Amino acid sequence: MPLNATVSAVTDRVIERSRESRGRYLDLLTRERDQWIGRPMLGCANLAHAYAGTEEDRPAMKAGGGMNIGVVTAYNDMLSAHAVYYRYPEQMKIWAREVGATAQVAGGVPAMCDGVTQGYAGMELSLFSRDTIALATAIALSHGTFEGALLLGICDKIVPGLLMGALRFGHLPMLLVPGGPMPSGLPNKAKAAVRERYASGEASREELLDSEIAAYHTQGTCTFFGTANTNQMMMEVMGLHIPNAAFVNPGTKLRQALTRAAVHRVAELGWRGNDYRPIGHCVNERAIVNAAVGLLATGGSTNHLLHLPAIARAAGIVIDWEDLDRLSSAVPLIARVYPNGAADVNGFEAAGGMAFVIRELLASGHLHGDILTAGSNSLADAAAKPVLENDALVWRDPGPSGDNTILRMPADPFAPDGGMRILAGNIGRACIKVSAVERDRWIVEAPARVFADQAEVLAAFQNGELDRDVVVVVRFQGPRANGMPELHKLTPPLGVLQNKGYRVALVTDGRMSGASGKVPAAIHVSPEALPGPDGVGGAIGLIRDGDLIRVDAVAGTLDALVDAQEWAARTPAEAPPAASGFGRELFSMFRGLSDEAERGASAMLAAAGL
Repeated sequence: MPLNATVSAVTDRVIERSRESRGRYLDLLTRERDQWIGRPMLGCANLAHAYAGTEEDRPAMKAGGGMNIGVVTAYNDMLSAHAVYYRYPEQMKIWAREVGATAQVAGGVPAMCDGVTQGYAGMELSLFSRDTIALATAIALSHGTFEGALLLGICDKIVPGLLMGALRFGHLPMLLVPGGPMPSGLPNKAKAAVRERYASGEASREELLDSEIAAYHTQGTCTFFGTANTNQMMMEVMGLHIPNAAFVNPGTKLRQALTRAAVHRVAELGWRGNDYRPIGHCVNERAIVNAAVGLLATGGSTNHLLHLPAIARAAGIVIDWEDLDRLSSAVPLIARVYPNGAADVNGFEAAGGMAFVIRELLASGHLHGDILTAGSNSLADAAAKPVLENDALVWRDPGPSGDNTILRMPADPFAPDGGMRILAGNIGRACIKVSAVERDRWIVEAPARVFADQAEVLAAFQNGELDRDVVVVVRFQGPRANGMPELHKLTPPLGVLQNKGYRVALVTDGRMSGASGKVPAAIHVSPEALPGPDGVGGAIGLIRDGDLIRVDAVAGTLDALVDAQEWAARTPAEAPPAASGFGRELFSMFRGLSDEAERGASAMLAAAGL
């Protein structure tokens, strides 16, 4: 099947726009490869320090005959998804020896859990933890003693941060190593129902806590299709995993076999062999477009409208919201996973998973099959599911969809487009995810109620002040204002209002979680309310209580229906004072340097001129 015309046109647009910056990046890779301060170049004292913590592997390292693999790990046992990594490094050392290589933990990166910090002060550090992870990854790889790397990370900011740091060492071959989702517990839809009952005062705190623990009950990634699992989907369509490693449960023989295969595979990809595949060449314009197509075809997290541009920039590639909007018009929605459906990721995997998605999107011409993959010979290899046969790892065709309520063919999709739209109007530019929103709620026109944080919204809801048609406007939530926290705690109360029959929408310069769902939400409004270096703030700062706001996902507009002259004459709202405590003041430089959401909201990339 020839490549879809829109996918082809967007790819050409990204390539042309990136020509200069991508060229500089590829020049960097050539320079770093040719001038790499590798082990043969290091002094004896330097090498002695690098080998001092090893015992069994020291003779092999000293001989220098095999690849030394750096392991960058986001392990901690506060994230269920990352707790599974506890034993990985020692296992990887054993598996590296099987192929004449060695492995060392190059460093650890921080990995906060947005599920723990949602709605509290720690969430204001969340987005900028991505830059911190990228910096920590660069430090880990800076020793010059590794010829390849394995990146251990799964969740929200961790995978983007690992990639952003790793791509500055893009002459090295690398693979991402997932840990897999926890087995299914309380269904996500049942969990959401208890949250709404609690928001309405119909469920006790004890009942809510029991419900949450029943949903998040053991090690592994949370089972809804939020940012963490969207990360894993994207790594599959970019070819940066051992094929279809993403959604195999932890603690299984298959999971272990896939991790072992990752160690063996990265050892094959170095410059000493015949199949050199550096990550900076694997992550090219076509791979980035594949990630965008996968995001749209599966109804993934809106957080990737920030993360994908940031990952791309680290590789010299420029992709913007207009590209995603165009792709969304041409990419069919072929998966329904909670919050865009009833199934969780285990049900998605059982129905055919990423093997089905990749096979069908390749066949329909929506994915680039000619990308340079790290995890296998080609992306076509990922159109098969891994299984163990006589303890050997093999891949088999996934067959037809195991459940047409979860996975469908591109010719018979759940929706003809990807359900992600860009809105533009006198309030600014924003994005909206409509794949989980009922069609009759794609347009909401109602009076505004304006807030400066989500705590104010929750208080107004509890007081019954929002029991009406309303567009809730939450501003001063952008990256420069307070680190752009997710406003996920607004989902249950807004859902309650919608269930009562009111016309409800959210407009914010902040983020919503990858778990955002049925309430229309115009998010990432840009420019943000807080004035930038030019002293000018975004028009969201002009909205007043009672203004009629129209959120229109059909026409792609976001407007305050206010007389144009009056609108132009308004004085922007005064920003609340910057919050301190809980470490937030330490991130003031990130807030001050951050660029806008559409470019990825990264202080690090902005300061580096990327």
